[in-house]
Amino acid sequence: MALELKQNLKLSQQLVMTPQLQQAIKLLQLSRLELIETINQELETNPLLEESSTTDLEQAGKTDSKDQEEWGAQESVPELAASEAEKIPWEKDAIKETNWQEVWDDEYRRALPSYSFEEKEMPNYENLVSSKSDLKDHLTWQLQMSDLSEEDRRIAGLIIGNLDRDGYLKATIEEIAEDVGVDLERVEKVLKRVQEFDPVGVAARDLRECLLIQINHLGIEDPLVKELVSRHLHQVELHNYQQIAKATGRSAEDVVKAIDVIKSLEPRPGRAYSSEEVQYIVPDIYVYKVGDEYVVALNEEDLPNLRINSYYKDAAKNGNVSKKAKEFIQEKMKSAQWLIKSIHQRKKTIYKVTQSIVKFQREFLEKGITHLKPMVLKDVAEDVGMHESTISRVTSNKYVHTPQGIFELKFFFSTGLPRKDGSKDVAAQSVKERIRRLIESEDPTKPFSDKQIVEILAKDNIKIARRTVAKYRDLMGILPSSRRKRPKV
Repeated sequence: MALELKQNLKLSQQLVMTPQLQQAIKLLQLSRLELIETINQELETNPLLEESSTTDLEQAGKTDSKDQEEWGAQESVPELAASEAEKIPWEKDAIKETNWQEVWDDEYRRALPSYSFEEKEMPNYENLVSSKSDLKDHLTWQLQMSDLSEEDRRIAGLIIGNLDRDGYLKATIEEIAEDVGVDLERVEKVLKRVQEFDPVGVAARDLRECLLIQINHLGIEDPLVKELVSRHLHQVELHNYQQIAKATGRSAEDVVKAIDVIKSLEPRPGRAYSSEEVQYIVPDIYVYKVGDEYVVALNEEDLPNLRINSYYKDAAKNGNVSKKAKEFIQEKMKSAQWLIKSIHQRKKTIYKVTQSIVKFQREFLEKGITHLKPMVLKDVAEDVGMHESTISRVTSNKYVHTPQGIFELKFFFSTGLPRKDGSKDVAAQSVKERIRRLIESEDPTKPFSDKQIVEILAKDNIKIARRTVAKYRDLMGILPSSRRKRPKV
């Protein structure tokens, strides 16, 4: 068979994502902190971008159409087909509503009162923030205040240096003795001294030793408490009250009282000195009740208000720069405009999606989680005229403050469980909350089994399988009824 070369001409359509559109998609799914970080990076890399000194955008004049034409502010934004997964809902009004005079005309800025500040050397901000001492620092301070000899301090220092975040000793006595070059008896003696430091129970080698140290320090004289920790700690973890009572020859009531004492002890002594900082959630949007209606408001706090530096624009327009510099300014100008448009559209999209969620979940806002309705991305997508992928990006890592608390936007999307009478489904999150409340209100001497919970929910017209109840209970970290049961006291 002979080989030959042929040329074929073929026309086809394909989806091409421009760098600008990729940036818009990225901005849409960023969290609040990530958005602020991205904006700050753009402010550093793009000399035409600057942060506006005011948030009152309404005082600015109307759009300067001549400048918009010259710099491409009316450049059309790519619109993808509605069936494509990567559609971004760029609306025609989004560009028109952007206040471009505030963005790049400094006439408004000249009208503002000017202030002059005397430059002074200010102390470093980090020096003004109090720092929390960690476990190692706390123990080292106590070691320095102790009357131990220099060699014993070396041993104690090695012990402190080998503690984990919970305060447990991870090195063996043999390893420490070998490192220092002393006998095991001396290391044991120093270890006992370190275990007397605050917090009590620190430097223990396991949970059993940690609890026994606390029992001795607190002067708990009940021998049953010590016996349970020394010999039956595993059964205590499993809540096997009857088996413990049988093994110790004590009544179930005595066992319950002793276990209550053990529960009051601290299994992780180093927890109070953890170096991990609490991460607070700042909501992206607020929902307030005004009269009989719910009002949605975007959280604009800490978000920089961007504008375009007029100095570079005037320099390029007046011809005072080289051709290469003008091309650079034009490129950065378009990049800055696209970023501002993307942020503006991001805000509008979040606002619309939240409004739709509020419309669907009004009963939740009024009465709480037990009245959450089942809802999927498609419901909101059809309501606001966007694609499901867009709704998914908008609701990722975004938080809303409601009268019922702060929730991630994805929380409101939940599958539904059928009702026995065939009416509207009930949200899975709502069923989980009902199960949790049922277990909290149960009699600890006669806890509800999974089968009993199914029967109780059936009376409330909720059809659910026993294995589903078990799955929801495990997800909430709730023990089965056999381990929740407590004898009568």
